[in-house]
Amino acid sequence: MTNDSSLRTRPVPTRLAGAATVAAGAMFLLYPAVRPAGDAAEVVASGAWVASHFFAMIGFILVPFGLYALLQMTDDRRARYALVTSWIGAGLVLPYYGAEDFGLHVIAARAVREPNVGFTELAEAFRFDPLAAGMFAAGLILLAVAGVLAALAVWRSGTLQRWSGVPFAAGLLLFFPQFYTPAAVRTAHGVLLAVGCVWLGMTLWRSRRI
Repeated sequence: MTNDSSLRTRPVPTRLAGAATVAAGAMFLLYPAVRPAGDAAEVVASGAWVASHFFAMIGFILVPFGLYALLQMTDDRRARYALVTSWIGAGLVLPYYGAEDFGLHVIAARAVREPNVGFTELAEAFRFDPLAAGMFAAGLILLAVAGVLAALAVWRSGTLQRWSGVPFAAGLLLFFPQFYTPAAVRTAHGVLLAVGCVWLGMTLWRSRRI
């Protein structure tokens, strides 16, 4: 008869999870650094717009890897809740980013060729659609909650550097507000989130638990 322990999922090595979290930091750093300033049709139609939003999406996909490893390293229930909220949050955020990256890009490219298309009206119709905007806001809120829970789990773990989760949590908490700030502040936020991801990722990398 098969032993129950053999049916358990093999843990994610912390070095792999740490590398994924560090990579997420690089993506969040590139996102505002590459993103062109403004929202005019010419800006959204550019390749830099597509690349920057693509970097952000990859960052959101990679974040839960680190939280999954954190769950395996601590018995704190906050780590479990952080993982679940990050998965759901990323899932809610990604469709909006995909529409910004690919849908608006196509509309903007056409508006550049045909000025009568009315890009601003179409962009606002999408961005302020109740369902789309609601999903996006809910996703960012859940990611912020995941960051705070992860920081608390790290703080109470007793085996990880206590402060390593704090910049990570701060970066996720400020993700939504930074949309309403100048480009320089958005770039600074990218640096903060990158530092948070890299610090947490390196902490996981150096852990000997797994």
